[in-house]
This record gives sequence, structure tokens and C-alpha cells, in this order.
Amino acid sequence: MSFRTTISWLLFPLTMWYAVGVAVRNFLFSVGIKKQAAPHITTIGVGNLSVGGTGKTPHVEYLLDLLADKYRVAMLSRGYMRKSKGYLLDDGSHDAAMLGDEAAMIAAKYPQVQVAVCEKRVEGVRQLMARERVEQQGDEEVHISLAPQLIVLDDVFQHRAIKPNINILLTEYRHPYFRDHILPYGNLREFRSARRHAGIVIVTKSPVHLNPIEKHNIIHDLRLENYQKVFFSYLQYGALQTLDGHPVDIQLRQMEQVLVVTGIAHPEPMLEEVRRVCKAQHMAFDDHHAYSARDIARIRTSFEAMRATRKIVVTTEKDAARLRGLTGDMPIYVLPIKVAFHADNDIDFNQLIESSVRENISFLSKLSIWS
Repeated sequence: MSFRTTISWLLFPLTMWYAVGVAVRNFLFSVGIKKQAAPHITTIGVGNLSVGGTGKTPHVEYLLDLLADKYRVAMLSRGYMRKSKGYLLDDGSHDAAMLGDEAAMIAAKYPQVQVAVCEKRVEGVRQLMARERVEQQGDEEVHISLAPQLIVLDDVFQHRAIKPNINILLTEYRHPYFRDHILPYGNLREFRSARRHAGIVIVTKSPVHLNPIEKHNIIHDLRLENYQKVFFSYLQYGALQTLDGHPVDIQLRQMEQVLVVTGIAHPEPMLEEVRRVCKAQHMAFDDHHAYSARDIARIRTSFEAMRATRKIVVTTEKDAARLRGLTGDMPIYVLPIKVAFHADNDIDFNQLIESSVRENISFLSKLSIWS
């Protein structure tokens, strides 16, 4: 019996209590004691049932790439592991300590998107919809709305105060929800039945070359309803960048050895990508780890101990938001990722999202005229 299995069985009594808590909360939502708001704005929710590792951030970025140049878009997060409290709109500083690493990373990459954090989703949406600027036109002050037309929300399966118009559930190819169990016995924060809240399910981090039989078996095991659409996505890795996102003329294949530093839930796909072209050593930290001076010293010691002449440190975009300004002259670079959909789904997914957003925005604009 593995150590993980032993610990899981020891924690089984806690799992029962956690499951009761989740069931009670869901019951309160189902009978209306806990309220779900449906704000007068188009919303897209992106979430998972498990504890991290499903690729939520690159899928949010995919949606922003698809929609941010067509509509006024905002991204509202709870700002996990941030030091600030309450509602906070990015002011251009992209401060990971104040916004959280994911929100800070998105704010830096998408200056046209209004990136905000707030523990209370309803309050966060209210603040975004109330945004305006005042211009002086002659003797009059004119109030011009800066409210977004579309808000992308994360972690919508655990934080249900807002009911999204479009609800997307992510589940990882290697760790699908149908093979997992409730915390702490497993890694699920929600019962598998919560999948029914989603209109779209994406199996993330799937192989680039997906076996059709295996794909069919996964779709069967997902146990989806007729109204739910399923897609398969995979990760594509880009060229190395600086921690600030600037391109560099360095390639992994030129290196003799690489030190991979990660503070994410499931770094296996990234490690496989690096090891595909060069020798790699891995230094793992907890998901959303806040790097300290001691951590940087450990990274530097491990890097200097590597005997190769051509060597660098490689990390993730999410970690870069927390490492920026701490690494000194260490040769540390980011391996960026983006999401791609399998060829038989790519156009369908884009069309489904774009048509749904367009219809929602059109419908809400007509309501505004009539009200």
C-alpha cells in the first residue's frame, strides 16, 4: 500500500465530515436559502471540481484571446493567496502580492482587460458595473460608463454566489473527476454530481495525438447530460521569455541542463516538454507558493551545483509573477504555454462561445432599452 493510500484511509473520517459540509452548502443553494445572483451582464464561469492542476489560467487566457478585442471584458478573481482584502482593480502595477499570482499575470498580459479581485463575487461584479469616468463638456460634467460587457469568473463551482450565463468545467486528462474522491481522501472539492452545473466540459492537458478509442471511453466515463458539450484541449509551449515577458534568443535544445522551478499543482506536462529536448532537474514548491529570500538562495545553490556549462533556470508564467524582482542576475526564463483544441473541436468551441456571448449581450442590451 502506497504512502498516499495509507494517509487517504487514515483521513477517511475527515472526508465524511467534509462531504457533509459540502452537501449542506449545496442544499442551501438548491432551496434558495443561499442566493445565487444573475447580474445584468454576460458572465462566463471557468472552474473545476478538484484542487488545482486543471489548467484554469491558460483556458481563461484562451477566452480572453477570443473575446477581449471584440467586447469590453473584465476578469474577476478571488485573488487566492493575495495580501490585500476586499475589492481591488489592477492599476497597472500587476502586483502579485496584492492581486494574487494568476490575476497579476493576466493583468500584465492583457492591458485591455479590466482585472479585478474580490472575495465577494456579487460585490466585485457591482463595482465593475459601476465603473465610469467623468468628462467636462462645456459647463456640464458627462458620466461615461466603463462597465464591461462581459465578465470572466474563476472557481465558480466552489463559489456560487454568481450564476454564470456560460459555465465551463475543466477536468484534467490524467486526473479526471470520475477517478477521484472528495477531500481529503481524494482531491475533489465538490461531488462529481456538480458537473451538471456546467454547460461545457473540457478535458484538459490531453495528448497532442489523442487515441479515438480512449477519447470515446473518457466521454462515456464523464457521464454527461444531453445539454452538455465536451471538448478536448492540450498545451502548446512557446519560446522562452524573461520574467517580464520579453522574448530572448535562447532555446532549450541549446542547453546541456535545465533547472525547472515550479509552484503549480501538476507540473508533469511541463517537465515532459523540457526533458523531451534536454536534461532537466526539478525543484518543486507548493501551488501558489510565495517565494522567500531563502527559497531564492536554495534555487541558486541548486543551479550552481549543476556541472553543465550551458545551463539555465526555467519556470512557469504563474511562478514568474511571484519571482519577479527577487532573482537578481540568475539566468531564469519563462516557458509560456497556451491552450489549443483538437482539430475536430477547435472551430466548434470558438463558434459556441462567440455565438453564446453575442446572443447574451444582444439580449441584455434589449432589456436595457425596454427597462
